[in-house]
Amino acid sequence: MDYEKRKGERPVPERLQKYLNDAQMSELRTIESFGWEIKFVRRPLFQNPVVIVAKPDDGSICALEEDGTVNHNPDIILRH
Repeated sequence: MDYEKRKGERPVPERLQKYLNDAQMSELRTIESFGWEIKFVRRPLFQNPVVIVAKPDDGSICALEEDGTVNHNPDIILRH
């Protein structure tokens, strides 16, 4: 698995339940059945984690919000 370039941490932590709440975990399991996968968890200091999911077949990127909803227009800047 790749490591995050700035901190040396994995983009997807091994213990997701540490970063995702029950609503997010439930929705993640649901959307995985439609081809979505967790891309990374952004873990800013003193803020809630931001969960980013992707659909590899069409390149879609979404945020998995704290209430478990999928935000198709996240206010996030992705670096390459």
